[in-house]
Amino acid sequence: MPPRALPNETVELVDHVVAYQGRFRISRYQLRHGLYQGGQSAVLKREVFERGTAAAVLPYDPRRDEVVLIRQFRAGSYVAGRHPFTWEIVAGIIEEGESAEELARREAVEEASLEIRETIPIHDVILSPGACSECCVILVGHVDSTNAGGVFGLESEGENILVKALPFAEVRTMLEHGEIDNAIAVIALQWLALHRDEVRARWR
Repeated sequence: MPPRALPNETVELVDHVVAYQGRFRISRYQLRHGLYQGGQSAVLKREVFERGTAAAVLPYDPRRDEVVLIRQFRAGSYVAGRHPFTWEIVAGIIEEGESAEELARREAVEEASLEIRETIPIHDVILSPGACSECCVILVGHVDSTNAGGVFGLESEGENILVKALPFAEVRTMLEHGEIDNAIAVIALQWLALHRDEVRARWR
């Protein structure tokens, strides 16, 4: 169920131009919105980073109680002054006509050489609503992690992705120690921590 609107939560688009178009797009918007006390705001100018809708899947082996994480260089982490290599879950941008589950299955093969058997939806979130339009559908996927691991990714896209299967208990400790700072991965792993018993019962 999408978030419910409260009274006077309206928006009027005044103007929109594309300020930059490269690998990603930045648009400049002028808009006004309703005020909670009544009336309308002044015209606001906002730049928005537009990337599209993503999907992500946490590969989980219920029999071995292992999750599969990936690790790669991230320019955003580097620019933010953080360690530029991050633990993540499989993810990508949904292409036209593609479902979130189809994306998850495709990217699991490309990024981790894994076959997703079944998925369970976790959440549909917007990552940074103040400045970015990117949303992400997050899933957990049933996999066999027996032979998971290695280095994968598409060379044509500059990908060099380390893949590791790790016991869930170890990953939970990594979470508690702040070793995983990717928001989508944190959401997925925290969800699994809450629902792990029912997921294992369903997929045993």
